[in-house]
Amino acid sequence: MTNKIIILTIVLLMSISSFCQQLYFGFGTTISSFDYENSQGQPLGNLLSKSKTHYGMGYRQKLNAGNTLFLSLGATYNNYGAIGSESSVDNFFEWDVSYLGLKAGLGVKLFELRDLTFLANASVASEFLIRGTQTINNDVFNLVGEDEFNNNILFFRGGVEMQYPISRSTAIYVEYSYGRSVLINSDENAEKLKLNAHQFGLGFIINLPKCYCSY
Repeated sequence: MTNKIIILTIVLLMSISSFCQQLYFGFGTTISSFDYENSQGQPLGNLLSKSKTHYGMGYRQKLNAGNTLFLSLGATYNNYGAIGSESSVDNFFEWDVSYLGLKAGLGVKLFELRDLTFLANASVASEFLIRGTQTINNDVFNLVGEDEFNNNILFFRGGVEMQYPISRSTAIYVEYSYGRSVLINSDENAEKLKLNAHQFGLGFIINLPKCYCSY
């Protein structure tokens, strides 16, 4: 299903190549929290959020002559973490995981205030675990390759963005988004880890050569 979405997005981008084409790249902070259930379906409480980093880059395409709709396709690198304890069994828990993803998004211009442009964004990403550790007391476990955690996940996000042109070909933007993950291909009897993330970011949008679009 995810591959079909990505293929359809690429076909759509190629079919509308007459509109302005841009590249974007950004980075920022992710404040994540975990919803964890063990193999018996019991949740783990007292989990606290941790602050991590995220990075992204990709291609952005304006969809209409009025410059109010934008379609983007790119790659993401997201780090998530959580920390907690269970006093009844005297245990300490910590997770530190990194996911590489493919992301498709849609942006809608809300309004302009002089040179500032405000947009609403929605996106879906397919993310794959590439690095992860789980710490229980003084023991550290590698999560890569473990059936319980080596799931590919879908991450749905929504947020707002503000962008400002700093030259004819470049704009700077700041953004906020909130997202939740959905496990796919997960064994019903396995441990489950769902992620919630607030993301704050800063980045740049650059017009491709021979493309001088207004922001």
